[in-house]
Amino acid sequence: MRRIRSFALASVALVAALGAVPAAAATPTTTAHRTDFDNCAPGHFCIYSAYKGKGTRCQWQQPSKANTADDCSFIRRGQKVLSVWNGTGHRVQYYTQTNYHNRVGSTRAGAGGNLMGSYQIRSFKPQ
Repeated sequence: MRRIRSFALASVALVAALGAVPAAAATPTTTAHRTDFDNCAPGHFCIYSAYKGKGTRCQWQQPSKANTADDCSFIRRGQKVLSVWNGTGHRVQYYTQTNYHNRVGSTRAGAGGNLMGSYQIRSFKPQ
């Protein structure tokens, strides 16, 4: 009887584990392969004027920036941010206004991807 109970518990654990595999294997749409963003230097936070890390790139090594337009030409021209890469060691939160106002999203360390393309990132800081 003890052997049957152990087998039943092991079977239930196996079914539960297999049932969780598809959910764990799902990849968020904001995650991208590093090769799409290979022009973003390690340790930097990068924003792009085109999808998949293409177009004009602006990158920063400092952990926060109160006004990205200070040194990003495509932001000054009024273009939207279409993709990001976070090569830092921390999650980066970004905002549509300067001085960290109107948080619109964040990207975990070592990740990036395409954005909606309906806004500019005007400031960012670690989460």
